[in-house]
Amino acid sequence: MASFDPTARDARELWEGMYAQHHGHVWSGRPNAALVDAVDDLTPGTALDLGCGEGGDVLFLARQGWTVTGVDVSDTALARAREHADEAGVRARFERHDLGVSFPEGAFDLVTASFLHSYAFLDRLAVLRRAAAAVAPGGSFLVLGHVTRPEQLGPLVSEEFPDAVVDLPTPEELRAALDLPAQRWTVARSALVERTTTFDDGSTGVWRDGVLRLDRLPREHEDEHEDDTAPHPA
Repeated sequence: MASFDPTARDARELWEGMYAQHHGHVWSGRPNAALVDAVDDLTPGTALDLGCGEGGDVLFLARQGWTVTGVDVSDTALARAREHADEAGVRARFERHDLGVSFPEGAFDLVTASFLHSYAFLDRLAVLRRAAAAVAPGGSFLVLGHVTRPEQLGPLVSEEFPDAVVDLPTPEELRAALDLPAQRWTVARSALVERTTTFDDGSTGVWRDGVLRLDRLPREHEDEHEDDTAPHPA
């Protein structure tokens, strides 16, 4: 069995080790509450969930009528996600990708990335820009991410690799860094949410998470905006 090595620089090694060291499930199986809230007003279509883990968000979206593809770098996580989908009688597609190397093909009505942070090297911003490019006209792009974490957990940094600090931007910082064309995107949600964790010793800690949902304009509206920015004859 693979062992979890938080200093691993290879994403597959890192996350396969993390999932494989647990005989049971790492996560609760429930969808992220912030995702449930953020997609409540959307009409189901095709969806892509990046870093799907054991499939909690994928199963939720599929139950809501979405045609979902879940992506993760860990074979163990994907095997559990498929098992959960089969047990629930839910149809979903799962693909293994190291998102720093390969990316699912196609365009989607919804692309989600929930807590896509990694000790292993990951150009997260480049991945999220590619994810935004996979959103179909009229679709939505949802990113959930940690902004601060409980003091008990310390900073997200590996002592052996002090340069491998995990970036934890606010929603507005992330939106600015993505630098998506304003004439093609609108901000549907930009917020900070807090949730409390109870640790094994009974103490509690507070996470602050960022929620950023960007909606891409339908094709005809994009074309209109592009016409507006074109030079006009004198």
